[in-house]
Amino acid sequence: MEKVVDRANSRGHSVHSWLDSYHTFSFDEYYNPERMNFGALRVLNDDIVAPGKGFGSHPHKNMEVISIPLKGKLQHGDSKMNDRVITPGDIQVMSAGTGIFHSEMNGSQEEPVEFLQIWIVPRERETYPMYQDFDIRPLLKQNELVAVVSPDGTSPASIIQDAWFCMGKLDAGKSLRYELHKPHHGVYLFVIEGEAGVAQTHLYRRDGIGIWKTDEVEIQALTDAHLLLIEVPMFE
Repeated sequence: MEKVVDRANSRGHSVHSWLDSYHTFSFDEYYNPERMNFGALRVLNDDIVAPGKGFGSHPHKNMEVISIPLKGKLQHGDSKMNDRVITPGDIQVMSAGTGIFHSEMNGSQEEPVEFLQIWIVPRERETYPMYQDFDIRPLLKQNELVAVVSPDGTSPASIIQDAWFCMGKLDAGKSLRYELHKPHHGVYLFVIEGEAGVAQTHLYRRDGIGIWKTDEVEIQALTDAHLLLIEVPMFE
C-alpha cells in the first residue's frame, strides 16, 4: 500500500469578493507540481460562493465535472438549455465532451452556497456533452458508504470513466471496509466533516488521503464523520 496525505491547511486558497475556494490540486492561481492530480482525479475544489454571485458562463471540454452541494442552493445553467437548482442531497454530473458552456451560481440572494467541485479526466474524448442531476437522499443510509456515481449504471449518476464516488455519514467508532473495484486503481478519501482513521493516519475536517497499490481500505470514524470516497484509475 502507498499513500499520500493532503492536509486541509496545505491546500491552495483563492479569495475573491464573492468566492472563497480551497484547492486540493493545482487550480487557477494555485500551482504545485507535486499536487497536479490523483490518478484520473484532477480537481477537488471546496467552494463558498456569496449570495447572488457565482461562476458566470464559461467553457469546458473533455472533462467530467461533478458538483456536490453541502449547504445552500446551487443554480446550474448551460448551453444545452439545462437550468436547474440543486441542494444538499443532490448530485450534479456534467460530461463536457466536445464542448459546453455552463454557469454555476448561488441560487439564493440571502445565504452563501457551499459545494465541492470535482473534475475527472474522462476515459473517452470528444463525446457528446451531457448533463444530469439526481436526488441521492433516498439511497443514503447511516453507517454505510453508498455509491452515487459509477461507470456502469449501478448508481444514480454515471460518468465516462472507470470511477466510483461513494458517500456516507458514520457514527463515532464505526468501522468499515472499502473494496476497490479494479486492479491498478486508487481511492481518494475526503473528510467533509468530522475525523477518521485511514491507513494509520488521523484525518480531520477537509483532510484528504490517496491510497493505492491495495485491494481494500479500512476506515474508522473517530468522531461522527461525513465522508466522500473517489475511486479512480491510477496513471502510469
